[in-house]
Amino acid sequence: MPIGVYQLPTLLEIMVWKQLWVEGRDGEGILAVLCLDYSSGALTGDLCEDLCVAQKLVYKHCLYYDRGKKVIQADWRGQPIILKSKKEMFSSYQHLTMLEEMETQDIPETELLLMVALEVKNVLGLELSNNTMGPLWTRKKGPHWKAQVASMWSLLQQEEYIYFSLLQDFSKHVLRIIGTCGHFYAVEYLTAGHAWHKTLFPLESMVGPSLAGHRSRVRAIVDIALSFLDMVQHFDNDFSHRLHLCDIKPENFAIRHDLTVVAIDVDMAFFEPKMRDILEQNCTGDEDCNFFDCFSKCNLKIRKCGAQRANNNLQVICDKIFRRWFSPSLRRPLVSLPLQLQLQKAVQECAQPGHGETTGHQRTLRSLSELYHLLRVTQRELQRAE
Repeated sequence: MPIGVYQLPTLLEIMVWKQLWVEGRDGEGILAVLCLDYSSGALTGDLCEDLCVAQKLVYKHCLYYDRGKKVIQADWRGQPIILKSKKEMFSSYQHLTMLEEMETQDIPETELLLMVALEVKNVLGLELSNNTMGPLWTRKKGPHWKAQVASMWSLLQQEEYIYFSLLQDFSKHVLRIIGTCGHFYAVEYLTAGHAWHKTLFPLESMVGPSLAGHRSRVRAIVDIALSFLDMVQHFDNDFSHRLHLCDIKPENFAIRHDLTVVAIDVDMAFFEPKMRDILEQNCTGDEDCNFFDCFSKCNLKIRKCGAQRANNNLQVICDKIFRRWFSPSLRRPLVSLPLQLQLQKAVQECAQPGHGETTGHQRTLRSLSELYHLLRVTQRELQRAE
């Protein structure tokens, strides 16, 4: 069923669309119900008109539905995009009681900004001032103010949307948000990595047939590895708090055409204050202090996990990504054997957890510096081999 103009749906259309969602719960049915809510004035967004009226945003297929967020591929004005939402129904999100208790136009914008700040603190554990709220709150009062506030509130209940919005202007390593409609937000389309790919990422489809040759693939892998290191440095040092990635696997990253690494799924990413709250739990042994890829140590005297993470983003990336690229089983004749052995050894040492906070941090800095050096030397050797 094509998604058409829903401003004046008939009763039969409403029944069909509702049944489509209840029975199939497919992406097209979800968007049909979204457009029903838009036509009724319950929600709004800068992409709603293109989706529900002008048909410039066209459903393609559902990428992920069964558990967690809903991920839909669509075509927007000739370019592929991804639509995401944590829940399928707008009504499933917590409603803002303020909208019921007051005339919408009477809600002071300063009060809304305060609520946004409180919600960000609740979700991310961060204190934000009003002048940093721009990416999250740019709406101005108008005829659809109530729908704007309700839509904003549904988006603020989605951690990933908050991350992407706040980091838009500060990081090239996160997905770009294109627009929103109600509780759905659209991001740029990038092909995710996958463990079954020999190179973890589909290089040929991302960058073109020029990477079909062995030398080109090796050069691309080295460039991508350097971008991973840049991302580690960036997430560790360039924000007010360190950003921890607790679910590192190829599927949660993608590569842009310029070979920049992009985190495309940050549901398991936490800034330092939130990370400490998560790790500091009761324990009887170190295994109780493991939170996916983020570990801490159990203090047996007080039976409490340490709030300080015992491993870090670089160690996990070395373990789960770099080992696959720079293992002894993957000899590359284009690079000298001594350099390959040095790189393999550096990756293996990097992947080992540190022993104690100070020692671990120093080891990480050494590993980062050594990997940067060896990868750049590898780049130069590949250039000379051309």
